Amino acid sequence: MKNKEYISFIKMIEYIDKAFKYTKDYSYEQFSNDEKTIDATVFAISQIGELVKNISKETMKKYSNIEWNMIKGLRNRIVHDYDGISLKSIWFVLENDLEQLKEDIQKIIDDDKKEKQKDESSEN
Repeated sequence: MKNKEYISFIKMIEYIDKAFKYTKDYSYEQFSNDEKTIDATVFAISQIGELVKNISKETMKKYSNIEWNMIKGLRNRIVHDYDGISLKSIWFVLENDLEQLKEDIQKIIDDDKKEKQKDESSEN
């Protein structure tokens, strides 16, 4: 994995963690009535989609269980139609998708570390 790709995965996890931190112990009702939290959370989610641009087609194909195009699509909807974004959709992503995405990204990072260790040991 190229360094830029690796850094993008690390940043994606950081943005996922931020979204969770911003909404920790919130109900949908609290979330939907807190403009600052909405803005911060939606920004974090949009950044995840932005970082997908740095992921190679090879990696996307290898980890096709991740909905790369949906992640990019959500980012595009946020950026190009911010006022039209459904808060319920954002809440759904928070409640149902981000934890799995974090686990999937962590697996990619772990797999890459294992491959590098394997390559290093075969060189010796």
